[in-house]
Amino acid sequence: MKTQDRLVAAMYSVAWYLVPRVPERLAAAVFRAIADRMWRRRGKSVLRLEKNLSRVVGKDPGDPAVRELSRAGLRSYFRYWLEVFRLPVMSRERIVTGMHSVDDHYIFDNVAAGRGVVLALPHMGNWDHAGAWLVHTGHPFTTVAERLKPESLFERWLAFRQKLGMEVLPLTAKDGGTAHAFGTLARRLRSGKVVCLPADRDLTNNGIEVEFFGEHTRMVAGPALLAIQTGAALHPASMWFEGGDWGLRIHPEIPVPEHGSRKEKVAAMTQVMADVFAEAIAKHPEDWHMLQRLWLADLDPRP
Repeated sequence: MKTQDRLVAAMYSVAWYLVPRVPERLAAAVFRAIADRMWRRRGKSVLRLEKNLSRVVGKDPGDPAVRELSRAGLRSYFRYWLEVFRLPVMSRERIVTGMHSVDDHYIFDNVAAGRGVVLALPHMGNWDHAGAWLVHTGHPFTTVAERLKPESLFERWLAFRQKLGMEVLPLTAKDGGTAHAFGTLARRLRSGKVVCLPADRDLTNNGIEVEFFGEHTRMVAGPALLAIQTGAALHPASMWFEGGDWGLRIHPEIPVPEHGSRKEKVAAMTQVMADVFAEAIAKHPEDWHMLQRLWLADLDPRP
């Protein structure tokens, strides 16, 4: 294991141990101070966030309004991490009553009727809290996770999410090959279960090109493919922070088009998903945690 990997794993371990054991107000102040310091230093991640947010609000990345928005965005991002480390000691009552959900009947009605549900979500708000809320409302689900380095850190993340009641499948195998998660997800959906998939960033080589805030990017094909193949309902979801609580909206189903090839249907559904994401992100831009390059104009060309 590389020295840097060992350091990262050790930092996460320390945070998981310490953060739940100090007063929440003190921990929140520390995380906000870290966010502000990172914002003032304007490293690569902050510059990427500002470039991404500039597209959302239609302003130049150097605009003072974008700069202020990026500070709110970093504070939101570090609040997510604070809550992740505290989530194992957060009470069920707090998780459930603190969630202000809109149109969650789309999940519950489909599952009650025996139909699987694919929830496609952007990296907004606190998606781990939303997952814990879904479990505590009686709907354990399956998701996928990007394999992290070192492996010990990835295993820690798996254990953390599994303890919350989620079934987590690795996106790739240890050797970098295919982990065959798609087949397992399809089986869960055919049995009337819920599958949650982060979908605003393509981590595969099979992403669908979409228009997103007026420019082109790629988003994952998995949500649309699963809905087409299994008959599950595809619903985008969006999350945000609402004061000291959390907000969640389940958006209407994206139907499978009646006509066209499978490829054309996937492309059409993924574009609708991207449009829903854009509308949701525009309402809560500070809670969209996209510190990576996303648009094709910013990415290195693929072979």
